[in-house]
Amino acid sequence: MAGITDRPFRDLVAKFGAGMVVSEMVASQEMVQSKPGVRERAELSADIENTAVQLAGRETYWMAEAARQVAGFGAKVIDINMGCPAKKVTSGESGSALMKTPDHALRLIEAVVEAVDVPVTLKTRLGWDSSSLNAAHIAKRAQDAGVAMITIHGRTRCQFYKGTADWTAIRDVVNAVDVPVVANGDIVDFGSARTALAKSGADGVMIGRGAQGRPWVLAEVTHSLGGTAGPVIPTGTDLVDLVSDHYQSMIGFYGRTLGVRVARKHLGWYMDHAGTRTDLRRMVLTEQDPESVVNLLGDALTTPAKVAA
Repeated sequence: MAGITDRPFRDLVAKFGAGMVVSEMVASQEMVQSKPGVRERAELSADIENTAVQLAGRETYWMAEAARQVAGFGAKVIDINMGCPAKKVTSGESGSALMKTPDHALRLIEAVVEAVDVPVTLKTRLGWDSSSLNAAHIAKRAQDAGVAMITIHGRTRCQFYKGTADWTAIRDVVNAVDVPVVANGDIVDFGSARTALAKSGADGVMIGRGAQGRPWVLAEVTHSLGGTAGPVIPTGTDLVDLVSDHYQSMIGFYGRTLGVRVARKHLGWYMDHAGTRTDLRRMVLTEQDPESVVNLLGDALTTPAKVAA
């Protein structure tokens, strides 16, 4: 969820209610070296309690130092990324590439656990490819090293996001460890969450792409699974107000020029769910002036496309 789960989006999701929100992936070395734009990915809101910062890297020193920094910023959990399939990450021997070198991966995990007092969690895939499904083996060693929770995306790295997530395969990890296991991949609503839990035997679910354009979906699933108070899902002018507030918070966070560009993907997802007319969608996504964008949102989110007879 790089470039998506920034602070404005996490704040919005958290307001609806979520067991935990996780930062976009932060490169550990770039974090410590204060590379421009990197620290913003880990920026936390002081009033959001269940916030995890996800770190990626390949060297123990940088991972440990970055963990100390974000724990000092107020992160309640440090999550180690061993699941990202992007070539620019795996070519640097980070993300899911670490599943090819379990011994090295465990040294990174041990360094982070030793560096901080907050819980450390781990996110992986099933393995690098179908011939190396070693998630259960790595999970057991990670548990022994002090990891408090493990999230498994039900695909291998080489699958990227193709096909469907294999929730049943996650059960091998559940059977291998005593710490909580969270199922991830293709979970977008209550139905898919319930099925993923049944097939995997996992203790919980993580929703990623399914929250795009629907920041309330985590609270909706939590309500359906656990009987908590359900969120009020905005429609009509309430939806317009929510999207406008989200947009303006992104402009405030990133600044006018960058904020306009970064916000477009979120506006596109909102309009996907609203069934916005093509002409209105184009106007919203090409407009450069933030005030004009806000003025367009009323029509864009309440005037659905006509269905051909």
